[in-house]
Amino acid sequence: MYDYDAIVIGGGHAGIEASLAVSRMGFRTLLITQSLDAIGRLSCNPAIGGLAKGNLVREVDALGGEMAHLIDSSMIQFRILNRRRGPAVQAYRAQADKFSYSRLAKETLEKERNLELFMDTVVDIIVRDGKIIGVVTERGWSIYSKVVILTTGTFMSGKIFIGEYEHESGRLGEEAAKGLGDALRKKGFSVGRMKTGTPARVKMSSLDFSRLEVQDGDEQMRPFSFLTKKVERPNLKCYITYTNERTHEIIRANIHRSPLYGGKIVGKGPRYCPSIEDKVVRFPDRERHQIFVEPEGVGSEEMYLNGLSSSLPESVQNEFIRTLPGLENVVIMRPAYAVEYDYLDPLDLYPSLESKIVKNLFIAGQTNGTSGYEEAAAQGIIAGINAALRLENKEALILKRSDSYIGVLIDDLTTKGTKEPYRMFTSRAEYRLFLRNDNADSRLTPLSPLASDERKEALKEKLLAMEEIKELLKARKERGKNGLELIREPEVTIDSLLPSDANNFSPEVKEEVELDLKYEGYLKRQEREIARFEKNESVAIPEDFDYDSVDGLSQESREKFKAIRPKSVGQAGRISGVRVSDIAVLQVALRGVRSGK
Repeated sequence: MYDYDAIVIGGGHAGIEASLAVSRMGFRTLLITQSLDAIGRLSCNPAIGGLAKGNLVREVDALGGEMAHLIDSSMIQFRILNRRRGPAVQAYRAQADKFSYSRLAKETLEKERNLELFMDTVVDIIVRDGKIIGVVTERGWSIYSKVVILTTGTFMSGKIFIGEYEHESGRLGEEAAKGLGDALRKKGFSVGRMKTGTPARVKMSSLDFSRLEVQDGDEQMRPFSFLTKKVERPNLKCYITYTNERTHEIIRANIHRSPLYGGKIVGKGPRYCPSIEDKVVRFPDRERHQIFVEPEGVGSEEMYLNGLSSSLPESVQNEFIRTLPGLENVVIMRPAYAVEYDYLDPLDLYPSLESKIVKNLFIAGQTNGTSGYEEAAAQGIIAGINAALRLENKEALILKRSDSYIGVLIDDLTTKGTKEPYRMFTSRAEYRLFLRNDNADSRLTPLSPLASDERKEALKEKLLAMEEIKELLKARKERGKNGLELIREPEVTIDSLLPSDANNFSPEVKEEVELDLKYEGYLKRQEREIARFEKNESVAIPEDFDYDSVDGLSQESREKFKAIRPKSVGQAGRISGVRVSDIAVLQVALRGVRSGK
């Protein structure tokens, strides 16, 4: 009956990771996408990583994903952010050659043994007895599978806006996926609208670089993947300019022509990545806003104006962009625009990313209300792994807040939901000193059923090297202390303590040892906090638990428990609006269930 073991809908960053995960775990998979030429497209910022986002990329890699390999092979600038601050908030970020990134993503999918690609648009899902069994496409195909992973990005009923112009598109020049959103509404899914946007692209040769500030990358390009030994790529410059009062005057004078302020757009936009209209309106006292001018790729004239997304008419964009220093004679190649699209309420998902409404349907990426390539990839790999585990009749992989940023991301979505595009921040992670980007492999590779033997062996070699370094430090004696004690002093570095012939260790491994030792006291305190957290996480709530039978619960908490069906007491306590007293009542009731009373 089934044509495939798994079908993945969408070829964006979530779809890439999901389809590779299922196929690499041995299952025949079909990826259906509207355009084979748009797979892995960096449709907004041509960059991967950033604060907290870089950690997500490293975690995807540690689990056996692909995003880190793609950026290692296509980066054109690399920086470690927050280098002067503590290790908990440091992160990798790289500019990408967006054209190479997309091409490499497509090539990777095409070469995967158990994976097939098919160009069409999914307009409906086939459900029987509460389980998904296939999909229907726009060209009339009914294709059957045991599991389906939905990763539609911004394309489900997508509509773009440029001033008075609007068109049903997921990206400029690419048609929206029509029909699926309405079909899901009819099947009982909670479907809402969200909005995002992208800046104009301008011609490099039309810029006056003498008026722009240069932003160089780090001299040494570091790999995102734990399996990449060395990155050798072109290292291009980025630039900085600023808006000014004249820019703001033009925007204020035309604000009524913005579909965001004219009422055409109803979807909630990203709070932490606002359009330039939003910035001017919300921060009227700001004299200027910083704009990054970044290359789109090697051999391309297109430059990206990071921080200048807009939905104002093209004539207005032409006017206000030319007020920026260095852009007085700029040629705009692609206009900025806003895009509004359907998303599904993530409260309707289990932490495995399986739908509570239709069994064997997994949902990942911007479809769940998130923003960003990295958040999408993180969900995609978890959805893919868990779809494969379902096919194997095994327990799902559920990552916790205490072991990964991915765990924080999915727990936030499935426990608290979101009404605006969700973006990962360092501050969202309670245990961020433990969730550093350098130790993602130690944390997650042992948990992943997708991790290859090569990856496991690389981790083993790294851990042995770390132990060897610690032994060398222990043998170093100075001022009545050994190296393990000396390195805790702020001014002491690991290189000053290691023997001069100990140069066979990579800088990354030495840095991880140094951070572990320097912050050992803080890490032990965090381990105690994690132990307390996991105590509540270990108190499971039965799937069929009857909340109506529990006396003393407030009506608000009772309804939230019934809607979200938390997996544990810990998750129940993180639901927005739930009282501490209700958690105490719930714990008493669960003890009664366990004792048989």
